[in-house]
Amino acid sequence: MQSNAIQRNPTHPNPIIMKIHLQTPEDIRPQIWKELGRASLGRHHEWRTPVLASVDPDGLPDARTVVLRQVDALAGQLTFYTDSRSPKVAQLQVQGAAVLVFWSARLSWQLRVQVTCSVITSGPEVEALWQGVKQSAAAGDYLSPLPPGAVLPPGTGMAVAANANAPAPTHNFAVLRAQVLQMDWLELSRDGHRRAQLGATTWEWLTP
Repeated sequence: MQSNAIQRNPTHPNPIIMKIHLQTPEDIRPQIWKELGRASLGRHHEWRTPVLASVDPDGLPDARTVVLRQVDALAGQLTFYTDSRSPKVAQLQVQGAAVLVFWSARLSWQLRVQVTCSVITSGPEVEALWQGVKQSAAAGDYLSPLPPGAVLPPGTGMAVAANANAPAPTHNFAVLRAQVLQMDWLELSRDGHRRAQLGATTWEWLTP
């Protein structure tokens, strides 16, 4: 069966239309990883911002949008940045099992990924990545005196800037690494939807 998809060069504003022939896991698996790699580099790729669902302390689902930063297809790992004080960090340190959901209207693909997550809050890797992040506008997110989700004092609104004369705060930048366990790939098509489940070395077709 032939699948039509639009490939976009992250550095080029106009999409390039080409046909992708996805018939077997030998076709599907590398194409999924290729799209994930493109998403980590191109901020306009729809898979750039998946939803990460974890479990809160009460055993209830908790979901939020995250930004895909790095992809290692060989190791089967996806990397995201986060504030070490965020609720999701505490949740994932207790229960590392989580699900990532990607959707692309351009590709007509949904990808659900079962992962186990680890959080790296210190060390050479964190400091090396922070050197790049601290030069960006996002640096302030990790230098905020208040943690994500903190209730603001009455009457302050969004004006919670730190005292200009205070010493520079220590950053709260952390790396969230997701080890892929299993992928559920769904392709929507007028010729018939298709769905496949792919493990590290296994695969099977599923009813869409």
